[in-house]
Amino acid sequence: MKYFTSSPSRWLIALTISLLANPVLAVDTAKAKPATNSASAMLESCVACRIVLAPSTGTNQFDQEVLQAQRKVKTDSTPGASLEQLGWLYVANARRANDAGFYKLAEQCAACLDKINPHSSEALLLRGHVMHNLHQFKEAEAVARELVATRELGFDHGLLGDALMEQGRLTEAAESYQRMVDLKPGLQAYARIAHLRWLKGDLAGAIEVMEMATHAASPRDPESLAWVYVRLGGYLFQSGDRIKAGNACTIALEHQPNCGPAFSLQGRLLLAAEKTPAALVPLRRAVALLPLPETQWLLADALRLNNREEEARTVEKELLTSGVMEDPRSFSLYLATRGEQTERAVRLAEAELKSRTDVFTYDALAWALHAAGKTNDAQRNMERALAEGTEDARLFFHAAIIAAAAGDPPGSESWAKKTAPLAHLLLPSERNYLQNLVGSAKNSVANALAHPDSKTISPDGRNLSAGGN
Repeated sequence: MKYFTSSPSRWLIALTISLLANPVLAVDTAKAKPATNSASAMLESCVACRIVLAPSTGTNQFDQEVLQAQRKVKTDSTPGASLEQLGWLYVANARRANDAGFYKLAEQCAACLDKINPHSSEALLLRGHVMHNLHQFKEAEAVARELVATRELGFDHGLLGDALMEQGRLTEAAESYQRMVDLKPGLQAYARIAHLRWLKGDLAGAIEVMEMATHAASPRDPESLAWVYVRLGGYLFQSGDRIKAGNACTIALEHQPNCGPAFSLQGRLLLAAEKTPAALVPLRRAVALLPLPETQWLLADALRLNNREEEARTVEKELLTSGVMEDPRSFSLYLATRGEQTERAVRLAEAELKSRTDVFTYDALAWALHAAGKTNDAQRNMERALAEGTEDARLFFHAAIIAAAAGDPPGSESWAKKTAPLAHLLLPSERNYLQNLVGSAKNSVANALAHPDSKTISPDGRNLSAGGN
């Protein structure tokens, strides 16, 4: 998810200035007369309310849903519930469009709701989710704890668990998720528990509970349905069941045709099957929908496997331009893997660690430190990345490389052996990096990782099978 965004946030700033200068722009009442003068007066007196009720000029389905929700807010005598619905509509579109500007609009809905209903728990929950999605995890935790203390609903515990998980406090997160499933069993609770099980190294348990989440999904909520099927597909891919993983992608796309993560997973499955030309189709679609460092990196690798060097460089140019705003942690990983701007990679990972102290952020910092030649610091952070027992190919791959750099051949071989059955989950450039390591070490895992008949590319982007040197 973007930390900074383009059109909605600039539009939001311009609109705020305009509304402050021109209060008469507040509410479009030509098509809908407010039910009460008091409700209308409150809406007009609050800048946040005027911002979220400014009519959208778009014509797509989301814009129409927003217009309908805005009209309901304006006509309800007690518009609190309608404002809450509008706020969650903005949250849904932030996820759908991968644009954090809509989270800021949801935040304004919470402020408006507070104006209408002071000290509203509904506004607090909405604001807490905005904070979480903008990576303000400590602030989200404080909001969630206030909600749990005052009303203790299932979703309150879900928010608390999410904030704790991103801070690496998995035991506390597990307690919150268990309380959530006790209070409100269903898709949202099952999906969270499945992810937590995966983080703790229980892949079979994660698959079991995520399947429960798919059974609890409703076609009336296609976004959530698609999301859980993609997550299930990822777990199945890790388990080696590519057919079921592909079927999960198909189901996700049937319910949400523009599901970027589903296209990304499809591309990974095709690359793992060495169907590299076919992989370009879903991967290009994934980048069009989700122009994030991870998907761009994957597409660039796939393009090089297809000897499309110029296109790969074009994709990477965009990655280098926008990566720091889109996803600093993944961008740090990319820079460190390529051995480029390594000190910048360290700074990005260190900045991320200030708010997000989970295993993947420690891994990103360890990998950046390794790339910068700071092996001892890399080892210390890698130990923290591995502490929860997460079964992840990239974690194991990084651990193998860092152990080798630290002069620990047995440790390097041990982590490489753990990587071997998961190597299909790595990006092509990462797989080749690891093959080079085990090949030079001449250890027993080299044969398990080597695929001499397939195209491979080096970490710096050269297609080795095409004769690069």
